[in-house]
Amino acid sequence: MQKVMKNLIGLQSCDLIIKRINDKKKKWPVKIQNLENRLKMAENRLKDELNHLELFKLEKREIELKVESLEGRTEKSNIKLSAIKSNKEYQAALKEIEDIEREKADYEDKVLEVMENIEKLDKEYVTSKADTAKLKGEIQKERDKVIKEIKALDKELKIHEKERTLFCRSIDADLLKKYDHLRQNRGGFAVTPVINGVCGGCNMGMPPQKFNELICGDKIMTCPNCHRIIYWGEEKRLKDDVDQAGMSE
Repeated sequence: MQKVMKNLIGLQSCDLIIKRINDKKKKWPVKIQNLENRLKMAENRLKDELNHLELFKLEKREIELKVESLEGRTEKSNIKLSAIKSNKEYQAALKEIEDIEREKADYEDKVLEVMENIEKLDKEYVTSKADTAKLKGEIQKERDKVIKEIKALDKELKIHEKERTLFCRSIDADLLKKYDHLRQNRGGFAVTPVINGVCGGCNMGMPPQKFNELICGDKIMTCPNCHRIIYWGEEKRLKDDVDQAGMSE
């Protein structure tokens, strides 16, 4: 009967390790997705900065074209001015030239303002581009690390799944069915020790007669309260097997 308990303890150890590995594996895709989201946000920010920069450059070119147009109008007005005979027409032409020059000066001020914005955005874009490239490199390293870790976990998982299969083959089908049912309904712990007369699964004291039967080790027993499969946790050989299984986790 002690051999059966050893196999059950070993099986539970395998199942706990397999669960731990699978839980770790579930976290890695989330981590990769978070890394991808960070990179996407940085790339989108960089794209927005570039678009903003291009809009300012377009605005600058449009203002420059307006300035060029006003300069052409000023030139035509000056030519027209030299041919005017009456004082009234002369004064009107001067007023037109002044209005054009004033409008031209306003646009030139706008060009300077836009150029300052372009210079500022250009510096920010260069910095953001370098930061994004650096982040991309860091994320690629982290992604490679994650992929490497997943491969290592898969390798470890195969070892323990194979070990689990061997344990299952050594356990009676009905007992294995009972074990699986308990494992699924008791948080992964179907087998638990009883130490000082107390069940390690539910922390309830065992009836003295039942505890004495457990010490004898003649049969597979269950806790009357939580119904887990129990064994005497102070039995040296079983205790050593459990300690060794705990170290393997």
